[in-house]
Amino acid sequence: MSTEANKPRGNQHQEAKSDAEIAQAAFMRPIVDVAAEKLGIAAEHLAPYGHYKAKIDLNYLSSLDSRPDGKLVLVTAISPTPAGEGKTTTTVGLTDALNHIGKKAVACLREPSLGPCFGVKGGAAGGGYAQVVPMEDINLHFTGDFHAIGAANNLLAALIDNHVYWGNELGIDPRRIGWRRAVDMNDRALRSIVSSLGGVSNGYPREDGFDITVASEVMAIFCLATDLDDLQRRLGNIIVGHTKDRKPIRASELSAAGSMAVLLKDAIAPNLVQTLEHNPAFIHGGPFANIAHGCNSVIATRAALKLSDYVVTEAGFGADLGAEKFFDIKCRKAGLSPSAVVIVATVRALKMHGGVAKDALKTENVEAVQKGFANLERHIQNVRKFGVPVVVGVNKFSADTDAEFQMLHDLCAKMGVPCVSSDHWANGGAGAADLAHEVVKLVEGGSADFKPLYPEDMPLWDKLRTIATEIYGASDITADAAVRKRFEELQKEGFGHLPICVAKTQYSFSTDANLRGAPSGHVIPVRDLRLSAGAEFVVAICGDIMTMPGLPKVPAANAIRLASNGTIAGLF
Repeated sequence: MSTEANKPRGNQHQEAKSDAEIAQAAFMRPIVDVAAEKLGIAAEHLAPYGHYKAKIDLNYLSSLDSRPDGKLVLVTAISPTPAGEGKTTTTVGLTDALNHIGKKAVACLREPSLGPCFGVKGGAAGGGYAQVVPMEDINLHFTGDFHAIGAANNLLAALIDNHVYWGNELGIDPRRIGWRRAVDMNDRALRSIVSSLGGVSNGYPREDGFDITVASEVMAIFCLATDLDDLQRRLGNIIVGHTKDRKPIRASELSAAGSMAVLLKDAIAPNLVQTLEHNPAFIHGGPFANIAHGCNSVIATRAALKLSDYVVTEAGFGADLGAEKFFDIKCRKAGLSPSAVVIVATVRALKMHGGVAKDALKTENVEAVQKGFANLERHIQNVRKFGVPVVVGVNKFSADTDAEFQMLHDLCAKMGVPCVSSDHWANGGAGAADLAHEVVKLVEGGSADFKPLYPEDMPLWDKLRTIATEIYGASDITADAAVRKRFEELQKEGFGHLPICVAKTQYSFSTDANLRGAPSGHVIPVRDLRLSAGAEFVVAICGDIMTMPGLPKVPAANAIRLASNGTIAGLF
């Protein structure tokens, strides 16, 4: 979140500081103390990475299976804009607020990718006085999970080419190898490449390419696996390509699953860190919601549910992508049942959805709030379709006016949805206490009756059409003959029961990133269909979405540097 419009307003933090300055000045408790005092985990069940982060032993977590689950709260958001929404900041602030009002709460977040950190976004550990720390570690290499995922992905790629080189016993058609390499960085030059050049000893030249690590099927498997056995099973089910007669070839046929699982053995244990208020936070896994399913790991979420009364988790980008995939993929597959949803909005962002330019957001415009509310309204309606009660959490900015918030509050009231303003950025957990009380009220009201949007036995085409019409407000979906044929093939091959994972722009309900608000009647073009047999979903690539982003004209990396004392500057 931008710090410019989030300066403290006469509270205990007298001098406005950047997110990085706040994090760097923070006092952190040893993670073994946080684990012991907040979660009851003894030191012998931890694998510390330094003093302030640790992994939790999987054998210990399996011993908790008989414990009852806490309540699961999802934090999602309106469609993102350059004005900022603050979903992660709200997730952290709400967790601190629940602890502040006497509840035992844990945050469950995704690990940031290096791509956005050095590209356009900056850090992804919350903001202001609602952050997880150590911020710099979390945003950079952390505990090495992403490196392990990338290594496992690329090991499989190497084994495929090696198999072809040494006689190709399985008869893999080099033209039909679908497994791409991965790197955790935005690099458009690697989207499409030709590999194995340089002569006979380097293998058979073929077209290849890279995805960013968060888009790898290994990342999705990592986040959806329930234990080590399930991890290895899923890795073996990855379909890497086909023979000339279209027979699918799985990673298990290349004897790859075991060695891939070995690379992920330590990474699969969830990471424990702390908020600025020394409350526990699990940060584990990190798929993007615009190109993958956008949720942290099932293992971390389940662990948190056994160790606390309230678990606050987030799903990437707006509710049309993140929440839908959280419900239809993660909750469906992991047997999770959320009790409440917080939809994060800002007055600034609603004004942008109402047509206001970014440089005019500080000027009061009640009419634009009313017009932009159409975006929030649709997200509220969409979440209600899953049977989960909703509260709107308004992330307060200093330029917001009373009249603008009153308009937003009144519009939510007409929908029967509570609307709570919070200033956790400036005041930490205390600043979100009202939101915490409202969440507890919703949870204890027991009105949640979770159900996925579509049944498993619905055909794949109809599943995607249901998402497009019910969630995106589209009139229909469209695809060329080759893509339609692929739908039919997957259905006949026995994959029709899998959920759909839509890859599309996060900025709009449509596939046009510039179409804000709540467009209706548009048609969603399906450009490609990819089977993720190990992750157990089908990816529908819609519009111009890329699985390997590029850097902007002036990447964030240009401002990141080391100070003379070793402090990192410019990260965010």
